[in-house]
Amino acid sequence: MSAPDLPQLPDGVRLLGITGAPGVGKSTLAAALGRPVVPMDGFHYADVELRRRGLLDRKGAPETFDAPGYAALLRRVRAGEDDVVAPAFERDLEQPLAGAIHVPAAGLIITEGNYLLLDEPRWHAVRTEIEVVWHLRVDDVLRRERLIARHVRFGKTPAEARAWVARVDEANARLVEAAAVRADVVLELPGQ
Repeated sequence: MSAPDLPQLPDGVRLLGITGAPGVGKSTLAAALGRPVVPMDGFHYADVELRRRGLLDRKGAPETFDAPGYAALLRRVRAGEDDVVAPAFERDLEQPLAGAIHVPAAGLIITEGNYLLLDEPRWHAVRTEIEVVWHLRVDDVLRRERLIARHVRFGKTPAEARAWVARVDEANARLVEAAAVRADVVLELPGQ
């Protein structure tokens, strides 16, 4: 998608959220916009905590993230605090990485993730901090193919990747799509 196809943001927007189902292209679009990005994935609970909570087999589901911590960091970003440092998600490790992304005190910041619009109490504070949210959509077959390829690239066999997408990612995709009604803009992306 080229820049002219994107909606114009109102003046003074500090936080733009980009959401959509797993594999839709959120990270790709966020990076293409050339602004600092705070990824929701940095707020994944580490595997050790997911094991303690009995959630490791659902990693990526809404309850496997520190939503209140994410909202607190976004509040600091939106307020323009100096020296805010956000966590990243390291796909090679499949783990969050604390203190990895310096967030400038001024200018547009993008945050991207699946659950920015989720209508659950833990996620309401996240949405409150984001001024504008774009929800992305792409052909579901293409989206699933991207997800399977990503899982294979980071260590799953093709069979494991297909099973994970069917069992975990697609359940999450349904939640994300149901929340799309709360987006400011819905963007239908071309298949690529």
